[in-house]
Amino acid sequence: MKERISFTTFLSNLQIRMFTWRRGEQVGVDQFGNTYYRDKRKATGTRERRWVLYNGEPEASKVPPEWHGWLHHTVKEPLKAGSPFHKPWQKPHHPNATGSLTAYRPPGHTLEGGQRDRATGDYEPWTPG
Repeated sequence: MKERISFTTFLSNLQIRMFTWRRGEQVGVDQFGNTYYRDKRKATGTRERRWVLYNGEPEASKVPPEWHGWLHHTVKEPLKAGSPFHKPWQKPHHPNATGSLTAYRPPGHTLEGGQRDRATGDYEPWTPG
């Protein structure tokens, strides 16, 4: 499912979408709906050009590790789901939520009511000697 994007993001993505339509070859899609591409043409003596079209607002932390490695030419091909490099103890990738509505806020945060727990009395502020 496509996420909604702002008009500004739509305009900024217009150029990359035209470039992708003309020269992009789709490589795959991740669990967040981001689509990964490589250039159909390869110039002699240069590395392959790779890029991502984000599902929704562009946020680099939405790229999972296996695709991050592929984008940065660390691996030749992205890791498949059944790869031996995927361990059962690994947690699923989550984008960075800082600055969003789903960000962690401790109990005393102003957006969480602003009422922190009372001090226990064992705190003494430092004063210069």
